[in-house]
Amino acid sequence: MSRRELLGSSGELSAEDDCLLDVHFPPYKLEAVIRREFHPVPTVCVSIILLLLQVAFVALTVVSGYFCILYGDVDTCRQYTQPFDLSTVVIISKVVLWLLHVLNERFYNHHHSKARGRGYHKLYQSTRLLESLPLLINSTGNAAVLLIISAQDFLKEDHLSLYLIWSVLILELILTVISLVIYTVRMYKFNRSQLDADVIEEHKRNSYQTHVKPGIGFRTRSSLEEVVAKQGTHIEYLKRHSAGLGRHLLAALEQRNNQEP
Repeated sequence: MSRRELLGSSGELSAEDDCLLDVHFPPYKLEAVIRREFHPVPTVCVSIILLLLQVAFVALTVVSGYFCILYGDVDTCRQYTQPFDLSTVVIISKVVLWLLHVLNERFYNHHHSKARGRGYHKLYQSTRLLESLPLLINSTGNAAVLLIISAQDFLKEDHLSLYLIWSVLILELILTVISLVIYTVRMYKFNRSQLDADVIEEHKRNSYQTHVKPGIGFRTRSSLEEVVAKQGTHIEYLKRHSAGLGRHLLAALEQRNNQEP
């Protein structure tokens, strides 16, 4: 049975359908149309820059506190921080760093939502916690630092508040570096692997399997929610993919019509 008989079972074909059926694409043309262009997630460089800023902030805070408060002259250091004192500069820098983490979290969420729309639901699920973890760590550190500063008058031991602030900043740095390194490595591997969308990767795996379990049985609520979200991502990806193929076909048809005398 020909393509015309399959698509035109009613016995009538419109002019547009007749033109579409007459279009013949070479195999390499169809392959180029169907092959999806990989779009990397551009968050690796931002993560590295934010990590370096976090390290620089903590290092400068510890060094300035050591030389200016513990074993230095506060008035001499104030010449470099005028019109503010050292503690005010540290607090302002901490707030600026926190704002950078807020912007970074929004940046992560934007690009991962776009990747999810392109069919990468597993990537979205695996990095959802890592996206907001640095912001959560720094927000908790800000609250701890403010609590120590507000209780400074009750800490009678000399420089005890400074040691506590250092401890909070160093712990915050360690946790933030760990989360950012894990995220950066994961995203670097993803961008380097250039995987297809989840639905295509699953189709590839299933095509090589002789027996696929149907997955029928008891499912928890969280498992069902994950399946629904995954299916929604697949449907969204297939809609985008179909729209892209339609645009390619219309462009090829228009090019063919233009080439005809």
